[in-house]
Amino acid sequence: MWFTTYLIQPLYNLFVFLIGVMPGGDVGFALIVMTLLVRIIFYPAYTSSIRTQMGMAAVQGELDEINETYKDDPTEKAKRIMALYKERNIRPFSSFIAILAPIPIFIALYYSIAREGLPHIDTNLLYSFVHAPATVNVMFLGFLNLLAAHNIVLSLVVAFLQYLVVRLSITRTKKAGTTAKPLAADKAQAQAMQQNLMLYALPVLYVFIVYSLPAVAGLYFGVTNLISVGQELLIKRQIARGA
Repeated sequence: MWFTTYLIQPLYNLFVFLIGVMPGGDVGFALIVMTLLVRIIFYPAYTSSIRTQMGMAAVQGELDEINETYKDDPTEKAKRIMALYKERNIRPFSSFIAILAPIPIFIALYYSIAREGLPHIDTNLLYSFVHAPATVNVMFLGFLNLLAAHNIVLSLVVAFLQYLVVRLSITRTKKAGTTAKPLAADKAQAQAMQQNLMLYALPVLYVFIVYSLPAVAGLYFGVTNLISVGQELLIKRQIARGA
């Protein structure tokens, strides 16, 4: 099956290889390195996505005007919107890659843990140059059982990091929109409600999700959010310098 051959198998081999080179076969460290590798590979896409979000915030008022002026002429409305995007160098579809990038790791995690059941290794899927590690340690740092669920401390840490990610994103969006035309009152209110929902409800949702899943999922979410916080700060500095 092509899905296994071209997606599952390469990711599974990468994960197993990383486990093999980690001290003591630590699955947690392997997961962290794998997440970092994916973020490094897709860093340009994430940067482009953030710049696109800032650009969209800056022209939201103009978009509202176009939508209102040409609401009865979809063709002209689409033409005007695309012209505005071109003028401001906005690529509205550039964020798709950044959104899709984490999915392969989820697939690898599901296959490795839910389907194969670490610490078991499916040697039939390994390439000839990848060997099953002598040790597969699911006790991250010696105390966090990555296969066990219901870890409330991990759940709260992940939720807090998610809050920071959303807070930084909202701050960035507001700053980008300060030079834009003001939104209509109803749209400004709807935007504020949406931001508050993401800022407070999403972290609470993460508490329940992470609490109900094996700790390895929580570790992945936590590492991903921590990288996102660092990335937000780095891109903020780059933009401030005009990079």
